[in-house]
Amino acid sequence: MSRQTAVAPPPLPSLWEYMAPTDWRSVDFISDLHLSADTPRTFDAWSAYLRTTDADAVFILGDLFEVWAGDDSRHDEFEARCANELAEAACRRTVGFMAGNRDFLVGLDMLRDCGVLALPDPTVLQAFGQRVLLTHGDALCLDDTKYQQFRALVRSEAWQQDFLAKPLDERRRFARAVRNESEQLKRSNPAPMDWADVDGAAAVRWLHEAGATTMVHGHTHHPGSEPLAPGMLRHVLSDWELDHPPHRAEVLRLSARGFRRITPPGVALA
Repeated sequence: MSRQTAVAPPPLPSLWEYMAPTDWRSVDFISDLHLSADTPRTFDAWSAYLRTTDADAVFILGDLFEVWAGDDSRHDEFEARCANELAEAACRRTVGFMAGNRDFLVGLDMLRDCGVLALPDPTVLQAFGQRVLLTHGDALCLDDTKYQQFRALVRSEAWQQDFLAKPLDERRRFARAVRNESEQLKRSNPAPMDWADVDGAAAVRWLHEAGATTMVHGHTHHPGSEPLAPGMLRHVLSDWELDHPPHRAEVLRLSARGFRRITPPGVALA
């Protein structure tokens, strides 16, 4: 967990709650697959997972896509393949999607076409007698002040309306430029432990306000579980990377027995 900052923890945004049906046996959480045409093995693993998981629901907590320049891209070759996989999965079980920092422009047109449930960030899931606070996690990384300023800008309705009015090719160039800048920053500081992490005070405040004791989030690419405060726990989701070593892919599953981490079927991480 990151050191405490001088920044006041942000209040919990408008909270949305989802109550799981009583006949559900398990819910899977994944995030940070960063799918693109350049990651065919990761795409194939994701596709196979969606087709074979026996979970009653799959909740995707952000950064499913490396970039998403607008819902009008969903008809292009790679994006259309992804949309088809989501639509097929949603025919068999509940699929929920929460926007991340790379794919925050995934909109209702895309999700409705695929039959996917839109999950606001944050969402409280009530399942198996638990209240679990779900978030991508980027809004709580307060140490990264430059990113927080950028996030506030691009999440505003005015910026998005102006941006989405531009030609798709221009939007894609902008998205690639932002992605490249982010990757350069990572290369200059390659240790994931040194990247900005969720602020502990902010996370605890959100949990208190949500009446929850467990948080599930992605974004940081440092999977694990740890206490945030006495009686409060966070589970950090794994990113997926099967095109370049070291390979990573993990699903966090919630059932009546609690949380456990599983390797997607058919994935060899050695």
